[in-house]
Amino acid sequence: MTVAVVFPGQGSQSVGMLAELANEHNQVAATFAEASEHLGFDLWALSQGGPAEKLADTRITQPLMFTAGVAVWRVLQAQGLLMPTAMAGHSLGEFTAMVASGSLPFTDGLALVHQRATLMAAAVPEGEGGMAALLGMDDDAVVELCASVTGERVSEAVNFNAPGQVAISGHLDALERTLAAAKEQGCRKALMLAVSVPNHSSLMKPAGLALAKVIDELEFTLPQMPLVQNATAVAPSDLDTLLGHLKTHVHNPVYWTRTVQTLRDDHGVTLIIEAGPGKVLTGLSKRIDRALPTLPVDSPATLAAALEAAAV
Repeated sequence: MTVAVVFPGQGSQSVGMLAELANEHNQVAATFAEASEHLGFDLWALSQGGPAEKLADTRITQPLMFTAGVAVWRVLQAQGLLMPTAMAGHSLGEFTAMVASGSLPFTDGLALVHQRATLMAAAVPEGEGGMAALLGMDDDAVVELCASVTGERVSEAVNFNAPGQVAISGHLDALERTLAAAKEQGCRKALMLAVSVPNHSSLMKPAGLALAKVIDELEFTLPQMPLVQNATAVAPSDLDTLLGHLKTHVHNPVYWTRTVQTLRDDHGVTLIIEAGPGKVLTGLSKRIDRALPTLPVDSPATLAAALEAAAV
């Protein structure tokens, strides 16, 4: 098998996440302890005790999901997974992939993600921004619909997750108008998401500008393997290009369908392992290419299945 490892982003968190894995593999507790020491609060206790509403606060979600992804990656390494052919991460998961690929130390990545979360939470007044999902509409139709709604209030197509599955982002009132119009156009399902900020929309540009300055202060190296980025669905060949996309990441779209296709077509990937809580990316992969196996790793049982498949 030619393996790629991918990392989930916000929305995959849940109360009690990774508990079974932590019971059998000490890398989970060690990674969360390291993160908690740097953050100044007990991230593992939050992940296990919740409440879910607190875990959905982007200021908690981002360091939580970042740490969880790195923890699962460390478990995979400890269990003998060979270095993958390529990596990618969905939205926030791209920052996890930067650390897992050796481009940035864990503590620097955590500080960057924590700052990212703080800047994004402050970019739009609380309760004004968010995200929604449209299922069963063509990508171009969603883009056109958002453009017809957007004026002073923003509604933008930002996450192209799978064929017929697009996330939109912007002001809550504009998103609600978009959902209503989508239903009138026959959209199979249109719903708000449990996300507290308008990720990847133009409303995040102030956060992006501030975050770019933070990125400039950190020491990055070229990843140890190709890292396919959200904004282009391409793995850049030089560090300057990679960091350029990372600096605009918070207000650029996520082209996940194309990312998975790039892993398959350009890097010869025949197995994708989703390292982190939940099975969101596994589900998306099935919609993108059912013939491309994607296996989640968030428990001892799923870990064993993924390692067995990767060894073929």
